[in-house]
Amino acid sequence: MFILDKLLLSPLYATVWAARQIQNTIAQERAAEPQQITAELRELYMRLETGQMTEPEFNAREKELLDRLDALEAHAAVAAAPATPQAAPRKRAHKAAKPQSHAPP
Repeated sequence: MFILDKLLLSPLYATVWAARQIQNTIAQERAAEPQQITAELRELYMRLETGQMTEPEFNAREKELLDRLDALEAHAAVAAAPATPQAAPRKRAHKAAKPQSHAPP
């Protein structure tokens, strides 16, 4: 009976395995993307320094790369945040102590 179940469910198992492999590959690529962007930035600076690129070209490409890097960091911050918002701490009302006047009788 178990052999028959495995034979009938093998297409499902293969599909799940393939989906997990794709998910792992995507996660690895996302983890490596910030390093790739910083490497591209280093290359960009070197091209500017050696005169292979003009200042306007450099500025446009640098802006694109920095925007991608900022978007990745923002996405990572959102993903790391807890799913449910925590209750904001309540502010305590501070009552200023009123100075008591001690007038002589």
